[in-house]
Amino acid sequence: MRLPARRPWPGAAGTTRSLSLLAVVAAVGLLPWLSGRDPALSVLRARSAEQEPTREALDAIRRDLGLDAGPLSLLGGWAAGLVRGDLGISWVSGTDVGPSVLAGLQVSLALMGAAFGVAVLLGVVLVAPVLVRGRTSAGAGAAMLAAVPEFLLATVGLLVCGVWLGWLPTSGWDGPSSMVLPAVALGVPAGGLLGRLVADALPAVLEERWVELWRGAGVSRARVSAAALRRVLPPLVPQFGMAAVGLTGGAVAVETVFAVPGIGRTALGAAKSQDLPLLQGAVLALLLLGLVTGALSALVRRRLLGPALRDASLSLPPPLPVRVHPAIPLTLAALLATAIGWGLLRDPYAVNTAVRLAPPSWAHPLGTDGLGRDVLARLGHGAASTVGTAAAVCLLSLILSLALGFLPGVAAGAADIANALPPVIVGILVAAVAGPGTGGAAFAVALISWPPLAAHAAALVQEVRASGFLTAQRAIGAPPSWILTRHVLPTVAAPVARHALLRLPGIALALASLGFLGLGAQPPAPEWGLLLDESRAYVERAPWAALSPAIALALLAGLAVSGAAYAQGVARTPGKEAPVGV
Repeated sequence: MRLPARRPWPGAAGTTRSLSLLAVVAAVGLLPWLSGRDPALSVLRARSAEQEPTREALDAIRRDLGLDAGPLSLLGGWAAGLVRGDLGISWVSGTDVGPSVLAGLQVSLALMGAAFGVAVLLGVVLVAPVLVRGRTSAGAGAAMLAAVPEFLLATVGLLVCGVWLGWLPTSGWDGPSSMVLPAVALGVPAGGLLGRLVADALPAVLEERWVELWRGAGVSRARVSAAALRRVLPPLVPQFGMAAVGLTGGAVAVETVFAVPGIGRTALGAAKSQDLPLLQGAVLALLLLGLVTGALSALVRRRLLGPALRDASLSLPPPLPVRVHPAIPLTLAALLATAIGWGLLRDPYAVNTAVRLAPPSWAHPLGTDGLGRDVLARLGHGAASTVGTAAAVCLLSLILSLALGFLPGVAAGAADIANALPPVIVGILVAAVAGPGTGGAAFAVALISWPPLAAHAAALVQEVRASGFLTAQRAIGAPPSWILTRHVLPTVAAPVARHALLRLPGIALALASLGFLGLGAQPPAPEWGLLLDESRAYVERAPWAALSPAIALALLAGLAVSGAAYAQGVARTPGKEAPVGV
């Protein structure tokens, strides 16, 4: 007999949600003082780069902006105006912030809608073979698509379709044709993620008893497939919502490449010029967009389930283990290790302009960049910055999620806010405070990478607490510390660790995105995102400089998926049954 699972305290989620939201808004309002830089000097330089920053000029700007009243007074004034629907006046342009934020939000919403349409179409292509064959999973192929940087796709699409073929506009926002290339660049990675989520869940659903009964009764394959999709979608809808929010973060880089006047590009420009009112309005709009997306995801899930299934809290069965030959992860690991190890033996900073943009050769196996530096050397040394930092963030997220798994009510509210903020937006805020750098980028990604792992850990903790073998342990007088360390933690830690491994490529990609936008590692550091940014100017002449880090990210994604699948298969082999929840 199972004991009822312990339910979280209902008021804890609302309290932490409100406190987290207030913390984000307050952090945005206090950015000039948190950064330690004089906001008056930044505004003066943004308004007139030629004017001398004399004491009189800076004092005049402080009086004009109300900075002499102190940070709390300025924050209180902004909050009071927000209640009235007034977002304030731009410190740089002197115009109302509201129209600029609304215009950027409309552009970003249109771009996100088109990108989500592309993602759904690609997801259908990835899921269709699973419906036909029943057991095939999208697996590593979809994971590699999800790991392709949006900004690289944007750059390649701009060159091929915009410059070489002249089919589509290369910049600006002027009609539906301007939406095609940015939407494809954003939609392909999101489609790979969505397709893999559905394709991984479908085989287990198609093995359920009702499918066998329907097929035996002569129900058509199309009706069975439609019912299986309806069965799969409700538990995955929250993941779809997070993918939609992720489109906002990816849109910042894509909007930068195509000069699209969206809300993400607006926030990035405001952060660089320290235009606090505009940055506050843009971040608030992005935060509300994420919260509304989460609420709509919950509403769609409830509608899909219906009252009877909703009351039963229907969840997906555990995914069927995918048989992965050990040669696949070993081969991918060998390729990455060889490239990284070979590159570590070379000098990543040696400049030789005589061989700049040289094609791959024996002397330079992956060619050279715009300064004649060896691409292989920079790729190898950049692995420590990109993969090493991503692994550290993964480990930190794993530890935090295991701790918060025992406090689901407290973690739920903060998770809602964290899920509503893309890594790029948090990176903008952190860079505004601490300045751009690898540490700041890692901290920004770590702040929002824990919610999926914490939700997974909380679900497993509830399942283990209600299991029969824990009841027996309590009955024989086992102390709580023994139960925690010998039963609960081992049962929960293994599957959450595999989940964290699957998130490693996404974290590496988030770090690369921050590096691409200038919010992460700074030149001449050989960070993979920075390599992509540096090679963007000459990708037409020397594509190997951009393709090398992009292929490395894709190989990392394939290694994470195949390695986790192989480890899961080993854990489920006869004689090695995993405990409850694994």
